[in-house]
Amino acid sequence: MQVKDRFLKYVSYDTQSDDDNLAAPSTEKQLVLANELVREMREMGITDAAVDGNGIVTGTVPGNAPDAPVLGLIAHYDTSPALTGTDVKPRVIEGYDGSDIPLDAERGIVMKVSEFGMLRDAVGEDLIVTDGNTLLGADDKAGVAEIMTAAERLLADPGRPHGSIGVGFTPDEEVGRGADHFDVGALGADYAYTVDGGPVGELEFENFNAATAKVTVTGQGIHPGDAKDRMINASRVAVEFQSMLPERQTPENTEGYEGFIHLMRFDGGVEEARLAYILRDHDAEKLEEKKRVMCAAGEFINGKYGKKLVSVELVDEYRNMKEQILPHFHLIDNARRAMEEVGIEPNVIPIRGGTDGARLSYMGLPCPNLGTGGQCFHGRYEHITVQSLERNVELLMKIAEIYAKRPG
Repeated sequence: MQVKDRFLKYVSYDTQSDDDNLAAPSTEKQLVLANELVREMREMGITDAAVDGNGIVTGTVPGNAPDAPVLGLIAHYDTSPALTGTDVKPRVIEGYDGSDIPLDAERGIVMKVSEFGMLRDAVGEDLIVTDGNTLLGADDKAGVAEIMTAAERLLADPGRPHGSIGVGFTPDEEVGRGADHFDVGALGADYAYTVDGGPVGELEFENFNAATAKVTVTGQGIHPGDAKDRMINASRVAVEFQSMLPERQTPENTEGYEGFIHLMRFDGGVEEARLAYILRDHDAEKLEEKKRVMCAAGEFINGKYGKKLVSVELVDEYRNMKEQILPHFHLIDNARRAMEEVGIEPNVIPIRGGTDGARLSYMGLPCPNLGTGGQCFHGRYEHITVQSLERNVELLMKIAEIYAKRPG
């Protein structure tokens, strides 16, 4: 199957994860695609393909280079809760001409080149976009499709040298739990790459340290007509809490190595309000400072009102993988070399996000990240080109070949 067809097939599956459900996987619908991946893997010759009770799919591409290390290739198949992934209707614009793209003309949803300048890099290529009403799912079904296609081609070409390859697909990465139940030993890999990033050529071994914050504000409701000196409006207190956080430390005001505190959701009434945040920073101490700022804001408000109105619950998610990758820098050198050999310009940058690879690196499996070719993830403007999908398949095969000829 061509990688384009495989990708278009996978995005038709609704695999949105749910950060409010702590089950594994967080949504049963993710398992529908998981089982289909297992079926396809077995069909192409990965005889040990299986999905476990937590929705993690694994299998082994047998190698033909006995001295090569076992390489892992990992992606996640869930999609972000940020926008619906139900009834995705991808559209392929063949030979994209560089003009603005009406996604949903009736609703006036247009992807403008003036706002999305990366579209200029897609001119002449076959561009896959949404219909403006859902996300696309390139994050990370592009990575899944690329790994599956690379595996199929390696199995069909016994003359191409490669070591054994452990394939892994995870649910719930988008809610920070993709690696929670991952059995590194069962995968059997010495080193791995996640395929879960942006433009082709991205090579990443630094990611955010990450935490979440759930803030609950308890108010005191009473009839508005009798409210003077009695009512405590939880939503107004929540707004007060938010106003105490650093105004410039938000995603829309930061870049590169700058971290942020991001308000993801606000649900409130008079009696209770809930705020959900994600906290990110490449520097671990700066992340701790962001936690202290949030706790201090809650303590200040509680002191001001003379009672505990605000509770702040902090949970660590993942850490910067850099210190785990540096002792195995051949992972970066070999990926860079593979890119150059297949005509891709390497772009080594910090991840302004996280991947399962960050968690796996601290579980004993050094695992930097490769771009997929997708852009503008988690929203209606998400897109990818067919040519990017193809280039990444060639890259994965070349990395496997390099490790067969030049073990770590």
